[in-house]
Amino acid sequence: MKRLFRFLIPPKQWRLPVIILLGAMSGLSLYALIESKAVSYLSDDPKTCANCHVMTPQYTTWQNSSHREWASCNDCHVPQDNVFKKYLFKAKDGMYHASVFTTRGEPEVIRMKEAGVEVVQNNCIRCHQDQVTDGRLSASVTNHFESRTTRKCWECHQEVPHGSVHSLSSIKYYGKVPKEHQETVPEWLNKYLNKSDNKNDK
Repeated sequence: MKRLFRFLIPPKQWRLPVIILLGAMSGLSLYALIESKAVSYLSDDPKTCANCHVMTPQYTTWQNSSHREWASCNDCHVPQDNVFKKYLFKAKDGMYHASVFTTRGEPEVIRMKEAGVEVVQNNCIRCHQDQVTDGRLSASVTNHFESRTTRKCWECHQEVPHGSVHSLSSIKYYGKVPKEHQETVPEWLNKYLNKSDNKNDK
């Protein structure tokens, strides 16, 4: 134990630079956690998805859909098998989203990756199994469940729940984002909305 302790403590001449470097890294990490509202991602609140303004169209279109009454973002986009799978998926997905957003690499049209496609499909089936499969046929028709669930649900239901246009620059802005998430709306969009609100008031 003493040997490990000696190994971890830097030589005298390096102690001050190491302490400064560790302090700076800790401060930056803490700042990043607070600024990104990292703790909020542990919840299932859909408003969390609007922390990043890139997701504002997805949040607002969901908010104006029938799914709003029954399902949050996590109900569709995160595995629901068990709590460990759920948070592991959230962590992996969150790290990927954070890195893409930080490097400004988000595409014009956001598309799900293969893992996300599988999760959403499984969750569609989980909620809508009675509409997709027929209990009376499952006993008499071979591979009834597989035959009815292999086709992706959104091949037919393309506009559920996010509408038909998915481009970041051309999607319609639906309604207002709640006050606590107003800062997630880009400044140019905020100015435009305030201008149009003023015109409507006159």
